[in-house]
Amino acid sequence: MPVVIAHVSDIHIDAGPRAAERTRRVFDHLDALPADLDLVVLTGDVADHGLDSEYETVREATATRHPLLVCPGNHDDREAFRRTLLGVPPSAGPTGPTGPIDQVHRTDRFVVALCDSSIPRQDDGYLADTTLEWLTAELDATPEGVPFLIGFHHPPVDLHTPFVDPIRQFGEERLAKAVAGRPNVVAYLAGHAHTAAATRFAGLPLLVAPGVVSTVPLPWEGERPVHLDQPPSLAFHVIDDRHRITTHYRSVV
Repeated sequence: MPVVIAHVSDIHIDAGPRAAERTRRVFDHLDALPADLDLVVLTGDVADHGLDSEYETVREATATRHPLLVCPGNHDDREAFRRTLLGVPPSAGPTGPTGPIDQVHRTDRFVVALCDSSIPRQDDGYLADTTLEWLTAELDATPEGVPFLIGFHHPPVDLHTPFVDPIRQFGEERLAKAVAGRPNVVAYLAGHAHTAAATRFAGLPLLVAPGVVSTVPLPWEGERPVHLDQPPSLAFHVIDDRHRITTHYRSVV
């Protein structure tokens, strides 16, 4: 059986009803599927202002019968994320209350490592040395026959979107070096761009989930900065027994 992973991003929960309703619509769609998903990945910008009250709404809006793995984005606050969304003391973990929140979902069929690319109080992204050390240890702990996906909020390449490219993930050559020579790494997953996109990084697919709260148009689609009226969307990533990945994008009406 193939591994099927739903990929959601940029829900930007705030004090209003709109973002929460769109997010709940996506997760209701996932819960109504006739089969269980292997995992749902949420790649950042979970809360819009990083407030505890927003993370309380996030917990309600993203409640699901499927396994869920979440990483922060540039709109998130690490202390509140730990405290309210993950339900652990902010000081928990080796990096302390404001250090990166790196998480892994490990099975005998596949592994997903979500790296925290956020930088507190900045919009661009960077993987801390401790995150790359953690990722290296997770890769070392994974047999070569088990497919491995690496996710984060900020894409590590230009996507030819003027709004996003200046605040993408930088220092990406360090990531490429850390992953070089790992044959079981299948692809990279990202969000941040509010547009469905597929490209390559360091010789592997880089798959970007669309935004749930809004869609950012491309430069040749006009001068409108953001679309609020398009339906929320998500991606499904399918990994077959030969470790090939196929991605399907879906809108939820």
